[in-house]
Amino acid sequence: MGKKDSSDYAITADSLYGFGEDSTFSGVTSFMRRKYTKDVEGADMVVWGIPLDTSVTNRPGTRFGPAAIRKASAIMDADPIYPFHLEAFDKLAVADYGDCSVSTNRVWENPERIEKEASQILDTGAYLLSLGGDHYVTWPLLKAHAERHGPLALIQFDAHQDTWETNDGDDGIPEIDHGTFITRAVRDGIIDPEKSIQVGIRTHAPDDYGIEIIYGDDVEEMSTEEIANQIKARVGSGPVYLTFDIDCLDPAYAPGTGTPVSGGPSSAKMLNVLRKLASLNIVGSDVVEVAPAYDHAEITAIAGATVASYMVGLVAEKKAER
Repeated sequence: MGKKDSSDYAITADSLYGFGEDSTFSGVTSFMRRKYTKDVEGADMVVWGIPLDTSVTNRPGTRFGPAAIRKASAIMDADPIYPFHLEAFDKLAVADYGDCSVSTNRVWENPERIEKEASQILDTGAYLLSLGGDHYVTWPLLKAHAERHGPLALIQFDAHQDTWETNDGDDGIPEIDHGTFITRAVRDGIIDPEKSIQVGIRTHAPDDYGIEIIYGDDVEEMSTEEIANQIKARVGSGPVYLTFDIDCLDPAYAPGTGTPVSGGPSSAKMLNVLRKLASLNIVGSDVVEVAPAYDHAEITAIAGATVASYMVGLVAEKKAER
């Protein structure tokens, strides 16, 4: 039975390469119709969901983010990824690993669960693209990546700095809070603040820890070329982790998120910035804070899926150049 005679390419595919031919409105909705599998030997990239929302400070619902991003991505499977001008899945072996099994009652176990499974995926040598989930998930992801690469440069697209104080108890149980992962990462030497940058910030926080900030009003005044050049000048040539909080975008372009902040950039502008970061040594990335219960017409999920598809395009393009 050939592709055209079967459906559910996400589970019937016999390769991590190539495209499916499922209708965009049916079938198992893995990310961009990639094969669902825990066997990722030979994969260049692994897509992994982390459905966590036990640490949000405003509206909950990001546990449904990975599923919403996958569903929105179905329409992107059979075409070359715009604007990369290449058939990404001819160049790149990509698997959808499914979701991390997070706990809704033993929440203090989730950081270790996330870090452990992320490390197992990274041990295969694949690039890890993670779908959140709230922004706390970036903390254990950074730890897993830094274990392999040392202190990382961080590019953070966000409306918030996430530098609030942590309140871990003497019992060693970590506070689970999506607004503190930067504080943790700086204090533990996981990221190098002198090589890190935040883009789109539209709130104030206690400290910047020496991280460079391009505020939301600056983003509006700058061209995408200027923004990308400032990012590249800051992070340099070393290993970079890229995290994209969907609330970096104005609520007009991403209403489905827990802590929306007006005055942000358009999806088109930030996607154009991402496109210009191809020269960087990006070793891992995530898209977080999609909360589909507050979405309208899948606007936010589509934005999140498109950001993730650009991350696929950047990796595929770099492989094609080798």
